[in-house]
Amino acid sequence: MASNEKLPKETPLMKQYNEIKRKYPDACLLFRVGDFYETFGEDAIRAAKILGIVLTKRGSGTETETALAGFPHHSLNTYLPKLVKAGLRVAICDQLEDPKMTKTIVKRGVTELVTPGVAMNDEVLHAKTNNFLGSVHFGKKAVGIAFLDISTGEFLTAQGNDEYIDKLLQNFGPSEVLVPKANKADFRDRFGDRFNTFFLEDWVYKPDYALETLTKHFQTNSLKGFGVEDLPEGIIASGAVLYYLSETQHSRLGHITSIQRIAEDAYVWMDRFTIRNLELYHSYNPNAVTLLDVIDRTLSPMGGRLLKRWLALPLKDIGKIRNRHEIVSYLMEDRDALSKIQQQIKLISDMERLISKVAAGKVSPREVVYLKDSLDAIIPVKTLATASSQPAVKAMGEQLHACDVLREKIRTMLNPDAPVAIAKGNAIATGVNAELDELRSIAYSGKEFLEGIERRESERTGISSLKISFNNVFGYYIEVRNTHKEKVPEEWIRKQTLVNAERYITEELKEYETKILGAEEKIQKLESELFEQLVIWIGSYIQQVQQNAMLVAQLDCLASFAQLAIENKYVCPVLDESFSLKINAGRHPVIEKQLPVGTPYIANDVLLDRDRQQIIMITGPNMSGKSAILRQTALIVLLAQMGSFVPAESVEMGVVDKIFTRVGASDNISMGESTFMVEMNETASILNNISDRSLVLLDEIGRGTSTYDGISIAWAIAEYLHEHPAKPKTLFATHYHELNEMTDLLPRIRNFNVSVKELKDDVLFLRKLVEGGSAHSFGIHVAKMAGMPQTVISNAQKLLKKLEKDHSGEALNGKSDPEMQLSFFNLDDPLLEEIREEIIGIDINTLTPVEALMKLNEIKRMLGKK
Repeated sequence: MASNEKLPKETPLMKQYNEIKRKYPDACLLFRVGDFYETFGEDAIRAAKILGIVLTKRGSGTETETALAGFPHHSLNTYLPKLVKAGLRVAICDQLEDPKMTKTIVKRGVTELVTPGVAMNDEVLHAKTNNFLGSVHFGKKAVGIAFLDISTGEFLTAQGNDEYIDKLLQNFGPSEVLVPKANKADFRDRFGDRFNTFFLEDWVYKPDYALETLTKHFQTNSLKGFGVEDLPEGIIASGAVLYYLSETQHSRLGHITSIQRIAEDAYVWMDRFTIRNLELYHSYNPNAVTLLDVIDRTLSPMGGRLLKRWLALPLKDIGKIRNRHEIVSYLMEDRDALSKIQQQIKLISDMERLISKVAAGKVSPREVVYLKDSLDAIIPVKTLATASSQPAVKAMGEQLHACDVLREKIRTMLNPDAPVAIAKGNAIATGVNAELDELRSIAYSGKEFLEGIERRESERTGISSLKISFNNVFGYYIEVRNTHKEKVPEEWIRKQTLVNAERYITEELKEYETKILGAEEKIQKLESELFEQLVIWIGSYIQQVQQNAMLVAQLDCLASFAQLAIENKYVCPVLDESFSLKINAGRHPVIEKQLPVGTPYIANDVLLDRDRQQIIMITGPNMSGKSAILRQTALIVLLAQMGSFVPAESVEMGVVDKIFTRVGASDNISMGESTFMVEMNETASILNNISDRSLVLLDEIGRGTSTYDGISIAWAIAEYLHEHPAKPKTLFATHYHELNEMTDLLPRIRNFNVSVKELKDDVLFLRKLVEGGSAHSFGIHVAKMAGMPQTVISNAQKLLKKLEKDHSGEALNGKSDPEMQLSFFNLDDPLLEEIREEIIGIDINTLTPVEALMKLNEIKRMLGKK
């Protein structure tokens, strides 16, 4: 469409900016102008808000006026992490040539695209947490998923149903997830909106393209060697990850040396509700202490990251579990070996991320020295482990690489106090390069050389106060005080007159100045070249260093388990092929650490098997410790199968393959569904997935609906679990003491209660699990402890006594509960009939304390009329 309107004139700089911005419309563009990174327009408004920097205007008052915000280029490492952590994709646009070398506008281009899932900057990353980029592909029969941590080189893939993918997304917690544009709504509907997502064109998610991308990267003909060839949807998701890395200007990926499948069959199944309910590594309560907080005694970043992975994926292979237990036992018995290994691990930097930086060409001289120091620290570990009598420790020692040539090369090439940036100079050691040494002697011996000229000229001219100095305007000069002006030789050229002195230059000084300044420039260039060659050479050791990092991480985790067991009196669990679980004096690992000093934790026994005691029905009041017993049982099993010792006097158990927990209606309500609906969805998921090695923990099932509905549902679920051919081991906590009657009808259900000691006007929770059902719910005592107004408590107690007394008298008459509870009224009285209707119509589950008071007052007034 033609237009007579004149478009505002674009400056050459803004024209260049707009051309680059068009290529990266989804990113915040940091545009290098001189010594600053500038942002314009919408980017500037967002950046100013996130970074707290001043928002100004470019071309203020003109047609081309635009928002502007910037910061000094040397502050990039301060500001970049803040933008990325806020979920932004940041394109870094640098000057690609020296401004002095061009008379036109400086050539610029994007040198790196940093996104939440693709970051190698230490300021963005957390030492003990992986930073995964995820990718999801929606296939016809399954969903494929891939995770890559570019900072460590770990590349994992899997495929499965929505529930499995949802669990993996929760376990790996990717910082960013790639999704095909066509599946935007699918992803949100199935997995929610809790992730940073980026949408790729659909053609990226094609089988042939993915296979070609992966085989080209790994330089193989197929993916059989990685054991992922039977995961077609996983391969497509993985190909999209590599495509995205190339799009974000990450082409040096030599540290991504393999791709692993997440073997679903190898690990204990826990759905995301279970992971959340057990508070393994994060909690919805900001002040809560998680299991990871309590058990993490790792000393290295690699160990910290691996421990989190072990916690998310506990083992099912009894041989591998015992192998870990044996190493922990050895380290506990040989405290000297444990102490020496721990001392050395403290000296080891994050080798995994350092070698990744080497591969990406983003490593500094100081970081290369850290890598060498870390490899040095491994030698005593290798020596100690190789000499060990414990076969698994000995094998680990033999697998550690000494990397002698690598360590020696770094030692001879770099100064031990190498700088954080090669441009700062003095990174390359003396004796490495003859030309470099010669240039340094010219540049650094200048002081003596100038002192020599000063002495010689002073003697020749008789000017005793003669002084040689340097400034940026005209370089080296000789300063002579006015009192000696007449002694100045003719060949000196006067350059500047001061109040008390004059400054001169000589041919000799000019020649020397050219030599020195040229030497400094050549030194920087030569040091950069030598360092780059060293980094490329170190690249040939990527796999050895990665293997060392993996073995150090394993040793660190196992030493952490030993330390944990020593400090907290944990014992080695005995695993067998049976289906039973026998915990003697088990403790909750987190709660026992939160108790005031000197308060003992009340330990409890739990025995579950498939023959006599398949389901334990635990009754008892709220706050008595039912939930703690359920959770500690799951955590003990989990710790045992991670390879850790456990908080108990003894544990004998068959391997568990699935842990399910369903904790009452107090959880976060998701997707706007009612609490009860969420509860039923989660319970249905359990009932449809149980196996003969499952551990099922149900807490207050049915609490989200009315009492009679709740009892009926809880009863039906318990009966279903009892009659199921798999006979899953189940702990069922409830405050419906009516469920105690189930034991008379179903032989493998046993009643237990959390004992309570009744005092005159109070109740004491003993938190001890004892056999037998509970007769009371003690709800009024709990209300009292919660600070309910006294009038409500006393009225409730009166009503309770009346109802209990009446219940015992009327039970024989066969009346239904509502009739029984209100039979103390003369129902021929119309007023009392009205009150009866009023009370039956109350939904006690939704009544607030204030509403209860008001309702009691209302009934009191009605009775007062009578």
